[in-house]
Amino acid sequence: MEKPEIKIKKDGRLSSKFYESELNRLQIELVRLQEWIKFKRLKVVVIFEGRDAAGKGGTIKRIIQNLNPRVCRVVALGTPTEREKTQWYFQRYVPHLPAAGEMVLFDRSWYNRAGVEKVMGFCTSDEYWEFLRSCPNFERMLIRSGIILIKYWFSVSEDEQEKRFKSRINDPTKSWKLSPMDIKSMEKFIEYSKAKDEMFAYTDTKISPWYMVDADDKKRARLNCIHHLLSSIPYKEIEQEPIVLPERKDNKGYVRPPLEEMTFVPKVY
Repeated sequence: MEKPEIKIKKDGRLSSKFYESELNRLQIELVRLQEWIKFKRLKVVVIFEGRDAAGKGGTIKRIIQNLNPRVCRVVALGTPTEREKTQWYFQRYVPHLPAAGEMVLFDRSWYNRAGVEKVMGFCTSDEYWEFLRSCPNFERMLIRSGIILIKYWFSVSEDEQEKRFKSRINDPTKSWKLSPMDIKSMEKFIEYSKAKDEMFAYTDTKISPWYMVDADDKKRARLNCIHHLLSSIPYKEIEQEPIVLPERKDNKGYVRPPLEEMTFVPKVY
């Protein structure tokens, strides 16, 4: 994709006008990509990983904002059930993989084992090392089956992460994002760094590389990630048939029930 003329403020941040304009342009391209995926019956998996408060959710939100949920869907699995804990580790993720003509965005994925489970002691050492050995083979099978696999790691500094956690405390619309696990993650910043580096050593492969997103600046991170996603899947605009609305018919002879008999939502505003 062409590189736009970037508008920057004196403090080094992107201008809000440029950000909104460029985001809108990229979202139009995402709709075109969606139609191409549907037309070509592609199977696309995009993995979003990174530290807590790194901005993964905000980026995903902007990607899906104008897309058809039947084509592009988000998978964000919760804590595994007791039954799922006894399954082959990758088994709970397999049912969520895309069929032809679909794109699936994983808001955290099977890499939980190499991150939070490893750092917080939710898996055994044997389970952890088995994951690192198996994961490249699992992803190789996905790619050989025809799945386009793209992996993003959102990197955020310790200072910026703390700043975002503090902003969530007093924001009633974001306080739900701050869990006890998030607080513990601050105490284990170095441990998470070590776990990420070890994970990359085993899973950053030529056939399935990791793409780092510098996420200290949320707006730049969103634009850069979306721009890269669009450039990672060659696509063309699908010509659509012109849409012509039919003329409204005069439905003579049909009497609708009185509006007074309907129950309306109160007009508060």
